[in-house]
Amino acid sequence: MSATTENARVTFKGEYDFGVDEKRRVQIPAKWRPAEGTVLSVHVWKAEGQRHPCLLVLPPATARKLEEKLEGMSFSDPKAEALRRLLGADCDDLTLDSAGRICLPEKLANKAQLGKKAVLVGLFDRFQIWHPEHYRDTNVSDEVVRSDAIKLI
Repeated sequence: MSATTENARVTFKGEYDFGVDEKRRVQIPAKWRPAEGTVLSVHVWKAEGQRHPCLLVLPPATARKLEEKLEGMSFSDPKAEALRRLLGADCDDLTLDSAGRICLPEKLANKAQLGKKAVLVGLFDRFQIWHPEHYRDTNVSDEVVRSDAIKLI
Protein backbone atom coordinates (compact mmCIF):
# COMPACT_ATOMS: atom_id res chain seq x y z
CA MET A 1 0.00 0.00 0.00
CA SER A 2 1.48 3.35 -1.01
CA ALA A 3 0.38 6.48 0.82
CA THR A 4 2.14 9.62 1.96
CA THR A 5 -0.50 10.58 4.50
CA GLU A 6 -3.44 8.84 6.08
CA ASN A 7 -5.84 10.51 3.61
CA ALA A 8 -3.64 10.00 0.53
CA ARG A 9 -4.86 7.82 -2.29
CA VAL A 10 -3.87 4.20 -1.79
CA THR A 11 -2.41 2.40 -4.81
CA PHE A 12 -1.95 -1.31 -5.43
CA LYS A 13 0.61 -1.99 -8.15
CA GLY A 14 2.33 -5.11 -9.37
CA GLU A 15 1.75 -8.85 -9.46
CA TYR A 16 2.71 -11.26 -6.68
CA ASP A 17 2.64 -15.04 -6.30
CA PHE A 18 1.91 -16.35 -2.81
CA GLY A 19 1.05 -19.63 -1.20
CA VAL A 20 -2.27 -20.18 0.53
CA ASP A 21 -1.87 -22.16 3.75
CA GLU A 22 -4.18 -24.84 5.17
CA LYS A 23 -6.18 -22.16 7.01
CA ARG A 24 -6.69 -20.25 3.72
CA ARG A 25 -4.39 -17.42 4.81
CA VAL A 26 -2.66 -15.47 2.07
CA GLN A 27 0.13 -12.96 2.50
CA ILE A 28 -0.48 -9.37 1.43
CA PRO A 29 2.60 -7.62 -0.02
CA ALA A 30 4.19 -5.37 2.61
CA LYS A 31 3.74 -2.22 0.52
CA TRP A 32 0.02 -2.99 0.08
CA ARG A 33 -0.73 -3.50 3.76
CA PRO A 34 -3.18 -1.05 5.26
CA ALA A 35 -2.85 0.55 8.66
CA GLU A 36 -3.54 -1.75 11.58
CA GLY A 37 -7.24 -2.36 12.07
CA THR A 38 -8.20 -1.37 8.51
CA VAL A 39 -11.03 -3.47 7.10
CA LEU A 40 -10.69 -4.80 3.55
CA SER A 41 -13.87 -5.71 1.68
CA VAL A 42 -13.46 -8.98 -0.26
CA HIS A 43 -15.90 -9.94 -3.03
CA VAL A 44 -16.25 -12.88 -5.39
CA TRP A 45 -15.91 -11.17 -8.76
CA LYS A 46 -16.69 -12.26 -12.31
CA ALA A 47 -17.03 -9.29 -14.64
CA GLU A 48 -18.63 -9.45 -18.05
CA GLY A 49 -16.45 -11.47 -20.40
CA GLN A 50 -14.37 -12.88 -17.53
CA ARG A 51 -14.25 -16.68 -17.81
CA HIS A 52 -13.19 -17.39 -14.23
CA PRO A 53 -14.08 -15.78 -10.92
CA CYS A 54 -11.49 -14.15 -8.68
CA LEU A 55 -11.60 -12.30 -5.38
CA LEU A 56 -11.78 -8.53 -5.61
CA VAL A 57 -10.29 -6.77 -2.58
CA LEU A 58 -11.34 -3.19 -1.86
CA PRO A 59 -9.77 -0.82 0.66
CA PRO A 60 -12.21 1.26 2.73
CA ALA A 61 -12.47 4.28 0.39
CA THR A 62 -13.15 2.14 -2.69
CA ALA A 63 -15.57 -0.11 -0.78
CA ARG A 64 -17.41 3.02 0.38
CA LYS A 65 -17.79 4.20 -3.24
CA LEU A 66 -19.25 0.85 -4.27
CA GLU A 67 -21.63 0.77 -1.33
CA GLU A 68 -22.81 4.34 -2.01
CA LYS A 69 -23.48 3.42 -5.63
CA LEU A 70 -25.48 0.36 -4.57
CA GLU A 71 -27.39 2.37 -1.96
CA GLY A 72 -28.29 4.96 -4.59
CA MET A 73 -29.96 2.40 -6.83
CA SER A 74 -33.72 2.06 -6.84
CA PHE A 75 -35.26 -0.41 -4.43
CA SER A 76 -37.92 -1.21 -7.02
CA ASP A 77 -35.49 -2.04 -9.86
CA PRO A 78 -35.23 -5.85 -10.02
CA LYS A 79 -31.76 -5.69 -11.60
CA ALA A 80 -30.50 -3.42 -8.82
CA GLU A 81 -31.95 -5.77 -6.20
CA ALA A 82 -30.34 -8.76 -7.94
CA LEU A 83 -27.00 -6.94 -8.00
CA ARG A 84 -27.21 -6.12 -4.30
CA ARG A 85 -28.02 -9.77 -3.51
CA LEU A 86 -25.25 -11.10 -5.75
CA LEU A 87 -22.61 -8.79 -4.31
CA GLY A 88 -23.89 -8.88 -0.74
CA ALA A 89 -24.05 -12.66 -0.47
CA ASP A 90 -20.54 -13.23 -1.82
CA CYS A 91 -18.47 -10.82 0.22
CA ASP A 92 -16.91 -10.38 3.63
CA ASP A 93 -14.89 -7.82 5.58
CA LEU A 94 -11.40 -8.93 6.59
CA THR A 95 -8.48 -7.50 8.53
CA LEU A 96 -4.82 -8.47 8.38
CA ASP A 97 -3.29 -10.60 11.09
CA SER A 98 -0.03 -9.64 12.80
CA ALA A 99 1.94 -11.45 10.05
CA GLY A 100 0.33 -9.40 7.23
CA ARG A 101 -2.07 -12.10 6.03
CA ILE A 102 -5.78 -12.23 5.42
CA CYS A 103 -7.75 -15.38 6.11
CA LEU A 104 -10.06 -16.06 3.18
CA PRO A 105 -13.50 -17.36 4.16
CA GLU A 106 -14.02 -20.90 2.87
CA LYS A 107 -17.09 -19.97 0.81
CA LEU A 108 -15.29 -17.15 -1.01
CA ALA A 109 -12.10 -19.18 -1.56
CA ASN A 110 -14.15 -22.05 -2.98
CA LYS A 111 -16.15 -19.80 -5.31
CA ALA A 112 -12.89 -18.30 -6.64
CA GLN A 113 -11.50 -21.85 -6.90
CA LEU A 114 -8.41 -20.94 -4.90
CA GLY A 115 -6.11 -23.75 -3.86
CA LYS A 116 -2.57 -23.80 -2.47
CA LYS A 117 -1.33 -20.88 -4.58
CA ALA A 118 -2.66 -17.45 -5.46
CA VAL A 119 -1.69 -14.53 -7.66
CA LEU A 120 -2.37 -11.03 -6.32
CA VAL A 121 -2.77 -8.41 -9.04
CA GLY A 122 -2.79 -4.67 -8.35
CA LEU A 123 -5.49 -2.60 -10.05
CA PHE A 124 -4.35 0.75 -8.59
CA ASP A 125 -7.36 1.43 -6.30
CA ARG A 126 -8.09 -2.26 -5.55
CA PHE A 127 -6.54 -5.66 -6.13
CA GLN A 128 -7.58 -9.13 -7.19
CA ILE A 129 -6.69 -12.59 -5.91
CA TRP A 130 -6.61 -15.27 -8.61
CA HIS A 131 -6.10 -18.99 -9.00
CA PRO A 132 -2.79 -19.04 -10.99
CA GLU A 133 -4.16 -20.97 -13.98
CA HIS A 134 -7.23 -18.75 -14.20
CA TYR A 135 -5.06 -15.65 -14.08
CA ARG A 136 -2.87 -16.96 -16.94
CA ASP A 137 -6.03 -17.62 -18.96
CA THR A 138 -7.30 -14.10 -18.19
CA ASN A 139 -3.95 -12.65 -19.28
CA VAL A 140 -4.41 -14.26 -22.69
CA SER A 141 -7.86 -12.64 -22.98
CA ASP A 142 -6.45 -9.29 -21.82
CA GLU A 143 -3.79 -9.38 -24.55
CA VAL A 144 -6.51 -9.83 -27.19
CA VAL A 145 -8.11 -6.51 -26.17
CA ARG A 146 -4.87 -4.68 -25.28
CA SER A 147 -4.94 -2.17 -28.16
CA ASP A 148 -8.59 -1.27 -27.55
CA ALA A 149 -8.01 -1.10 -23.79
CA ILE A 150 -5.04 1.29 -24.20
CA LYS A 151 -7.31 3.65 -26.14
CA LEU A 152 -9.37 4.18 -22.97
CA ILE A 153 -6.63 6.42 -21.53
